Amino acid sequence: MNEILSTADLYDERGDELASIALQFQDLGGHSSFSGPVRTVKCYEDNALVKTVLGTPGDGAVLVVDGNGSLRTALMGDMIAESAVANGWAGVVINGAIRDRLALAKLPFGIKALGSNPKKSTKTGRGEVDVPVVIDGVHIEPGNMIYCDPDGILVEP
Repeated sequence: MNEILSTADLYDERGDELASIALQFQDLGGHSSFSGPVRTVKCYEDNALVKTVLGTPGDGAVLVVDGNGSLRTALMGDMIAESAVANGWAGVVINGAIRDRLALAKLPFGIKALGSNPKKSTKTGRGEVDVPVVIDGVHIEPGNMIYCDPDGILVEP
């Protein structure tokens, strides 16, 4: 886990150098504070690319998944999250849903998502990896730094 200043302190220190995501994500992992360089997946109700990317070495990165805010299917569950932990990812920010929230809360891993749904997603592999995404009006690109804690999410261009 990457230790960071609180996002409030970080914002006080750096101000408008950082973009704040106002959308109210839930803290669902065992680590509520995490940070790292961004990787991205853009997908809709299909988690095949999320599973693939989190199955590769993370080197302390945070995967930002733009699921277009859908809560109809889960984009990550306990098995994918366990793979991410084993591969050295710091955490995920999912603009969508997860499942297995009790198991995820026990993992040494940062997870921010909009909510949960037990329904599985499709697995066709539709979507894009390492492309710019926009969540709540904030532009996020691979390589940006992201800082997450219970107060919220800050993105550094």
